[in-house]
Amino acid sequence: MRAKAEAPEAQAAGSGPALAVLMGLSLSHLLNDLVQSLLPAIYPLLKQSFHLDFGQIGLITLAFQATASLLQPVVGLYTDRHPLPFSLAAGMGLSLAGLGLLAAAPTYAALVAAAALVGLGSAIFHPEASRVARLASGGRYGLAQSVFQVGGNAGTALGPLLAAFVVVPRGQGSFAWFGIAALTGIAVLTVVGRWYAGRLATTPRVARTTSGAAVGRLSRTRIVATIAILLALIFSKFFYTASFSSYYTFYLIHRFGVPVAQSQLYLFVFLGAVAAGALLGGPIGDRFGRKLVIWGSILGVLPFTLALPHANLFWTVALTVPIGLILASALPAILVYAQDLLPGRIGLVSGLFYGFAFGMGGLGAALLGELADRVGIEQVFSMCAYLPVIGFLAVMLPRLR
Repeated sequence: MRAKAEAPEAQAAGSGPALAVLMGLSLSHLLNDLVQSLLPAIYPLLKQSFHLDFGQIGLITLAFQATASLLQPVVGLYTDRHPLPFSLAAGMGLSLAGLGLLAAAPTYAALVAAAALVGLGSAIFHPEASRVARLASGGRYGLAQSVFQVGGNAGTALGPLLAAFVVVPRGQGSFAWFGIAALTGIAVLTVVGRWYAGRLATTPRVARTTSGAAVGRLSRTRIVATIAILLALIFSKFFYTASFSSYYTFYLIHRFGVPVAQSQLYLFVFLGAVAAGALLGGPIGDRFGRKLVIWGSILGVLPFTLALPHANLFWTVALTVPIGLILASALPAILVYAQDLLPGRIGLVSGLFYGFAFGMGGLGAALLGELADRVGIEQVFSMCAYLPVIGFLAVMLPRLR
């Protein structure tokens, strides 16, 4: 009986189509997050063109992150009951619309509206894509989430690099060229949607939502407390990374006097390390336990974050490699840990955690921007260095396996 119950996911894991689906999801995540990362990558250009202060830049990020964070749990809750295979392609279509508006935006209000459209596309994309990754995993949930997540982080890393060589020399209108990436994502996600629709037709609902559960007899109170701890860890990770994604280029320009294009290359170094860390976190969690990865990945970064504000240019860039690598390994482990905690609510969990992550990134960008206007960008990085201390909360997580 056990073999029959596990047949749908076992079949997905051992066949070519499941691997193709995971790679398709990773590629589409790359394209989706590439589009997203172009916006903060050209903040220095927009700041000069539209005469913005740091607070206004933070509000642009907040518009994107708030749209994504508030709607993702709603989308996840709905698709738990009513899966929408082709919503993935529709979400990418909204990102394409936001990209087009961004290329032609004549005013600051139009920039904010474009950011909100891109955020709406992300809200639709992430919960359902995460569910498809789990369905195609064949039981190796951490590996599947890492493959999915590394695509997003790779896209985030490529954004500043492409911005440095394409957008900065040619101006805001060159954003339109990146519509090709969004159109490619729509095509890939249409194929993934067809596979997903076929799996929904052949896989029993219970196998899609409860496989891999490892909760045991945790009480409702303990589950709620555990979710709260996980969200606190997400807060520490994404509030800190917001300082890099939105203001690291300004930090390098202000403190070391590097040119804008060179600062984008240094940001690429950090984001490349983030992508590598995301790929490692899931498989290590599958092998050694997710709690160990969560605890080590967040708290282990503390010595490097404390050293960074006191380093010269060379060591600043060098320190961002272990910071990105260690910090990013947490998200796949946290997400799969939470999915195991609530196995019947995969969409809700994915939407909640991705949404909360985006929300903390947006809130962090807005608050840190205002703080930078008041105390200076260098002081902001010194203060943020202590955020990983929150990682101590991970010792309170129950062992699920």
